Amino acid sequence: MNKQTSPALRDDFLVFGAPAISRAEIDEVVACLESGWIGTGPRVARFESDFARYKGVPEQRVAAVNSCTAALHLSLLALGLEPGDEVITTPLTFCATVNAILHAGLEPVLVDVDPATMNLDPRAVEAAVGERTRAILPMHFAGHPCDMAALGAIASRHGLRMVEDCAHAIETEFRGLPAGSFGDFACFSFYVTKNVVTGEGGMVIGKDADSVDRVKTLALHGMSRDAWKRFGDEGFKHYQVVECGFKYNMMDLQAALGIHQLARVEESWRRRREIWARYQEAFADLPVTRPAEAAPDSRHAYHLYTLLIDEKETGVSRDRFLDAMTARRVGVGVHYLSLPEHPYYREALGWRPEDFPHGQRIGRQTVSLPLSPGLSDGDVAYVIDAVRAIVLR
Repeated sequence: MNKQTSPALRDDFLVFGAPAISRAEIDEVVACLESGWIGTGPRVARFESDFARYKGVPEQRVAAVNSCTAALHLSLLALGLEPGDEVITTPLTFCATVNAILHAGLEPVLVDVDPATMNLDPRAVEAAVGERTRAILPMHFAGHPCDMAALGAIASRHGLRMVEDCAHAIETEFRGLPAGSFGDFACFSFYVTKNVVTGEGGMVIGKDADSVDRVKTLALHGMSRDAWKRFGDEGFKHYQVVECGFKYNMMDLQAALGIHQLARVEESWRRRREIWARYQEAFADLPVTRPAEAAPDSRHAYHLYTLLIDEKETGVSRDRFLDAMTARRVGVGVHYLSLPEHPYYREALGWRPEDFPHGQRIGRQTVSLPLSPGLSDGDVAYVIDAVRAIVLR
């Protein structure tokens, strides 16, 4: 391979995951502030309705909350499982996935991932089903759909419930069906780096209106009515606390962003797809592992673009690669160190990284490059040149 000259350093730092915010979001936030209604109110209701329409479900089956972590916690509680019941999930995810299982009083059971898709390996899931297994929690990694046919068959065969972690998967489809339509619940994220942004925020889709009603009740202290309904112009309405809930509701200030972000979701997806394709082509000749494409009958959300940096192949370690990109003023991410690498899980749950070899290897080699509809063609070219300069130094 020929060495490549390092590109001239850019003046500004290219922030990883910086959202594309338009004038429409800014004006909506200002209008929200001027309205005097900042908490849960009409804009949250509109965002829920718009999201339900986008996902093709009745609006009675969606509930907006303040994070995907809250969505996962509430969904697991709403399953009605017993303390100590086991939930099978992936080691290659953000800590919130497992923390929500623990907060719900359940026991997380990790199984390894498929080395190509980086999603739960259905064969490993099948092998892990035991007497206490009650649910599966698959996470659509980076927007690549899990094998929901295989996982659904396992759940059906063993009578298991399912909660989909769709934090990366707003636009994802598996065999023509949208992510979030396979489980008892599905949980979405609108964190600042996600494909639809509310700053902080999440959404639950449930199989039926009754289960979502319970999620909504739990999300606001266990009260029977939310603030908008209590203080609206129809007159004051007394509330009843029907169970011990949480403070997980979304605010109108957040939904003001989400309404317009969601309106552009397909336009943004097309731009992300374009950037993804440029990366795939630009790195085809490098000694790195590029992310797998989704099957032709499925749809990738293009939430993350992850390269695997193997020091034996590239001559540079993953962490040195991260430092070199940062020195070139490009923000990068790690998605993710496998969960057993973290001291809390090793000490509290006895997990060992080597027990999940694919997750361990991916977690130690992975690096995420900027992938946002807000990137200019010049930004993308700069990232490509930086990667090539480091690998071909």
